[in-house]
Amino acid sequence: MGATTADMFARNGAKVIIGDILVEKGLEVAHKINRSGHECYFVRLDVSCKEQWADAVDKAKSKFGGLNVLVNNAGIAVRGNVEETCVEDWHQVMKINAKGVFLGTKAAIPAMRDMGGGSIINLSSIAGLVGSSDTTVYNASKAAVRLLTKSTALQYAKDGIRVNSIHPGTIATPLTVDLQADETALQDRINRTPLGRLGTAEDVAYGIIYLASEESSYITGSELVIDGGRTAQ
Repeated sequence: MGATTADMFARNGAKVIIGDILVEKGLEVAHKINRSGHECYFVRLDVSCKEQWADAVDKAKSKFGGLNVLVNNAGIAVRGNVEETCVEDWHQVMKINAKGVFLGTKAAIPAMRDMGGGSIINLSSIAGLVGSSDTTVYNASKAAVRLLTKSTALQYAKDGIRVNSIHPGTIATPLTVDLQADETALQDRINRTPLGRLGTAEDVAYGIIYLASEESSYITGSELVIDGGRTAQ
């Protein structure tokens, strides 16, 4: 979703900074965007490290003159009910999914204030809206993102900084390859989705672009659910 969103931003005229701990893949995405005639710069970014966030924001300011939009996209998942979830997994998922969003937001706000405002889009999940039987810490982390989004939106509305969350359902990406390879589980997931298919990275990217744009200028502290209707049931 991150690579697709970066490409879509670039094709819509944005100058893009992308960050990841996967340096080779990140550089590949940046090179692909640059070869298509747009502007993208890669930084190595561990989202749980405040110093690396500071460096990423500094790069945006030095290379492109400022920061208008932040998409907090990084995330990991660990399965297990409460008893099956170990403390180490709890801390690791929270470190990436919740602390990472907090640190990214904290680093971006001063730069956005300098620009007269901006838009922060946090990737939560439908797992941040409803419970599940086997993703205890993932649900907790994505619920944390949802409420952090609302609190940040209230705190920085006066600075012209809008903050919204996106809640995807099951999206066909490399992170769901195990599900996609299991025909029975895949069909069950599709049967429980009113629109009758998995989502695509493009489905989510279009929502992110909308929340970054002036077309959504009166939207802050809100949730955009992109789940094919699953949570409407």
